[in-house]
Amino acid sequence: MSNNLLRGTFVLTLGTYISRILGMIYLIPFAAMVGTTGGGLFHAGYAQYTIFLSVATAGFPAAVSKFVSKYNALGDYQTSRRMFKAGILVMLITGLLAFAILYMLAPWFAIAALAERELNGVTVEDATLVIRMVSIALIIVPLMSLIRGFFQGHQSMGPTAVSQVVEQLVRIVFLLVSTYIVMNVLNGGLVLAVGYATFAAFVGAVGGLVVLFIYWVKRKGTLLAMQDNPIEAEPMPLGRMFKEVFRYAGPFVFVGLAIPIYNYIDTLTFNRAMLSTGNEQSYTMDMFSVLLLYVPKLVMIPVSLATAFGLTLIPTITESFSNNNRGLLHKQIDQTLQVIMLLVLPAVIGLSVLAGPAYNVFYAGTSEEIGKHILMWYAPVALLFSLFTVNAAILQGINKQKLAVISLVIGLIVKLSINVTLIELYEGVGSIIATAAGYIVSLIYGFAMIKRHAGYSFRLLIKRSLLITILCIFMGLVVSVVFSILSIFINYADSRMNAVIVVGIAVVVGGATYAYLTYRSHLLEKLLGNRLNRFLPSKKRSVE
Repeated sequence: MSNNLLRGTFVLTLGTYISRILGMIYLIPFAAMVGTTGGGLFHAGYAQYTIFLSVATAGFPAAVSKFVSKYNALGDYQTSRRMFKAGILVMLITGLLAFAILYMLAPWFAIAALAERELNGVTVEDATLVIRMVSIALIIVPLMSLIRGFFQGHQSMGPTAVSQVVEQLVRIVFLLVSTYIVMNVLNGGLVLAVGYATFAAFVGAVGGLVVLFIYWVKRKGTLLAMQDNPIEAEPMPLGRMFKEVFRYAGPFVFVGLAIPIYNYIDTLTFNRAMLSTGNEQSYTMDMFSVLLLYVPKLVMIPVSLATAFGLTLIPTITESFSNNNRGLLHKQIDQTLQVIMLLVLPAVIGLSVLAGPAYNVFYAGTSEEIGKHILMWYAPVALLFSLFTVNAAILQGINKQKLAVISLVIGLIVKLSINVTLIELYEGVGSIIATAAGYIVSLIYGFAMIKRHAGYSFRLLIKRSLLITILCIFMGLVVSVVFSILSIFINYADSRMNAVIVVGIAVVVGGATYAYLTYRSHLLEKLLGNRLNRFLPSKKRSVE
């Protein structure tokens, strides 16, 4: 059973990673075709869709997964099946409602995002069309998410993983092909091309739903065999079932909304704040597109690691907390936070130092100077994203879900209160500072609550983090020196291939330096323990 669970977790994590990597890579040809103006229009549509999708699903699929798993374990298959059928109806209703509201209010959302009737050639009518085309996906995506949750509740992760990858592949192929055909074959213009690019969310969802249907047909016999209860169970009233599911769902929806809400605050305030200080429309649109669409995709690479940790952390923390095993609980928290620091901190420092060539690898020719500047400032915020994700997972694991929500709300209040002022003062960097401030406040509150309710001491974490920071600074200096030397011979701005060569060499040298430093300081051995013993020679000294 444990092997099946581990295999399922690995399959699900792998599918999620492949999906996210694909979701980052497609922006290279897409940015080349539509530029920053098209990217800004694309984001104006997608930002609304992301929020509406999160509200429409409301954490329901993940909660249903937990519900089904619980009642299957009790042998009460009828209750889990009734929940699934009721959940399908709920997702159909919320999906249709979300679609209808977003479709009807699209003009209002369009003007809220653009801040003008026309911004750099993009009109409110253009943005309205894009928002309405992506809104159609809301009809079926919640339903698809629920079916994935049902399979996961049966410890069957393959359908979710495969459907995620297929959904992403279908979406990307349709997006790129339709954008190219509209712009280069039909001469349909940028707006229609971006409209079809957002409509790709619906086409991809259809592909994912087809995969789930195939899995359902293949496994129907096994699932039907579980309809007869091996135990006597009173039929649970629907009201009680939904009350339990929504209790599970609350933390999932709020914490999952963290990054989209921060992003959406900028979507609604950035253009207005920039234009109010006299910036040109073209410059404002370029900054808007780079800040909210292109750079975040690069920054999310290290963050996805923390997300994977967060997903797998909750059940292990919950078990230790429930068994009142404080020693194991503290060790799990320690190791998780330290490994996040060990892996994410060097990644964000390296990304910040190599901001210019790293941006050019993906978006050569797309507002390169703005992209370099924004990425250099934005990269370190990825560490805060990662720590917040794990912080929230720990609070959920110790049964303090409400505190995770409070932590998020406090951070959002900080972001809202200073965002416009900082954008007016520092443009895109001001938005990044406001985001960082919000996450820092959330983290301070969250860690204080973990200390209070889990009795956790930060002494070892602080000591190890200080050592990791020193090693990362040294690594950053090495990367900076290598980058400076390479720049004498190779101009990364000349071509994407030059940028790839510069980034590749600098990353290899920096990574080797960091690996050597963590090895010599015995940090790897302390954090990864027995996993490294088979590869490393025995050591007599260690760091605490």
